[in-house]
Amino acid sequence: MTIITKETEKDDAPKSDVDPTPVPTVRVAVVGCGYWGINLVRNFHALGALAAISEASPTRAEELSRQFEVPALPFEAVLADPAIHAVVLATPAETHAALAIRAIEAGKHVFVEKPLALAEADAARVRRAADAHGRVVMVGHLLQYHPAFLRLKQMVAEGRLGRLRYVYSNRLNLGKFRNTENVFWSFAPHDISMILALTGGPPDRVQAVGHSFLYTGIADLTTTHMTFRNGISGHIHVSWLHPFKEQKLVVVGDAGMAVFNDAEPWGSKLMLYPHKVDWRDGMPSPNRADAVPIEVLPAEPLRLECLHFLDCVRDGKRPRTDVTEGIGVLAVLEAAQQSMKSGAPVDLAVAEPVAAPPPAPYTAHPTACIDDGAAIGAGTKIWHFSHILKNTVIGRDCTIGQNVVIGPNVTVGDRCKIQNNVSLYAGVTLEDGVFCGPSCVFTNVNNPRAEVERKDEFRPTPVGRGATIGANATIVCGHSLGAYSFVAAGAVVTKDVPPHALVAGNPARRIGWMSHAGEKLGPDLVCPRTGTRYCLDGPDRLVEAVEEAQIA
Repeated sequence: MTIITKETEKDDAPKSDVDPTPVPTVRVAVVGCGYWGINLVRNFHALGALAAISEASPTRAEELSRQFEVPALPFEAVLADPAIHAVVLATPAETHAALAIRAIEAGKHVFVEKPLALAEADAARVRRAADAHGRVVMVGHLLQYHPAFLRLKQMVAEGRLGRLRYVYSNRLNLGKFRNTENVFWSFAPHDISMILALTGGPPDRVQAVGHSFLYTGIADLTTTHMTFRNGISGHIHVSWLHPFKEQKLVVVGDAGMAVFNDAEPWGSKLMLYPHKVDWRDGMPSPNRADAVPIEVLPAEPLRLECLHFLDCVRDGKRPRTDVTEGIGVLAVLEAAQQSMKSGAPVDLAVAEPVAAPPPAPYTAHPTACIDDGAAIGAGTKIWHFSHILKNTVIGRDCTIGQNVVIGPNVTVGDRCKIQNNVSLYAGVTLEDGVFCGPSCVFTNVNNPRAEVERKDEFRPTPVGRGATIGANATIVCGHSLGAYSFVAAGAVVTKDVPPHALVAGNPARRIGWMSHAGEKLGPDLVCPRTGTRYCLDGPDRLVEAVEEAQIA
């Protein structure tokens, strides 16, 4: 039996506030059947979901109608047909927002190709319409559904690369030239979407440089730099004046590096480079290791993307690349465009705010203090005397106990539980499902002095999904806690904790392994609660043992 890691993406998309009425058989109409739209027609037809097409060219519409045995309808007829549940938009980018809003108001769910809109304000109108009518809206950021990227994303979440340092992408080719949008708007949305998914949030600053050679004012080559609050840097280089095709994403962490190269065959699309940097006598020295191919099951990303959309419409789930994710990508696109025009970096933290829907409902005790600028998800409960500072983001269905301080500039994922007397300072990031026991401590500098100002020395402390931190434990800043790790009560963490590791003591040392369900594993590495089997993939890496990979 081949032991490979199970993909966890299938069930991790949280439920949204869309209409929960199930649609047993989702029927869609593809609007725009040109260069890219024909691929959507082909996939939805193969999935048995294609109900109609809508194409401006009568000749092409008639041809595709015969080929796929579906009617060719005007857009208005598509909107009026109650048997069509969803609309797939593959029209020119400048039409996306207006057509999406019309479809939503007609009661249709919407899949819209990237970009969601050409202006963030238009994208916000799409979000407001989707919220008002309870419709699913998904943006076609295709590479978020690529099996190799899903596997890479899982590796990062598990801490296999350690703490991320930087991510860069090259998307280069000769053509297809455009004279209405520059190469950054044409090529880069996919890369922005992937980078934001890996870094866990929007950048603080964007700086871009573009060069025009074919059409004045239409950049043919751009270089973009992004800096993130958690210390990660992102870089994107795109060009349609390049002698050969290159589609490569490089992720560099302090425990390893990975390359997603979509131009390679499936056996080498995703490569792990377990290089490290050792310090000897205060000097860095490279410690090179052989590249390791990561097994990825071949699958057409567009088919997986189309399946995901159909699942979300049928089950009322929020898409992985939903309208909010699309707006995040659009914010970076607009900031880069502004930077290219002005020659100066753009700070997103102080950019003009975009109109957003009313804040989701949450519960706060009258004694709790919530500063302006804090964002709190639906279903979250905040109890007595807790203080949520500005620029703090707290996800859905969290429980914040008494006398808790969070922020400023802290991100807390969905379904986290933070017990009494815990303080989360700048630099701390909690992914979904983290448990913080009573009075556990997060430091933010290594050597504090009351009389010495060290705010410029804050170090990031990322806590992976599902991790548990026991009462009175201390997490020294600058170290990461891997997904589903378990820190015993009173432990003092002074180095990175691998995923699933059980650590205890001062300083904390690994004394065992924990399952996803929070049970200590015995020598057989079988969870006593769920029966899930695990296996060791190296001295500090525990993975779930399954017989076949499952891809969202």
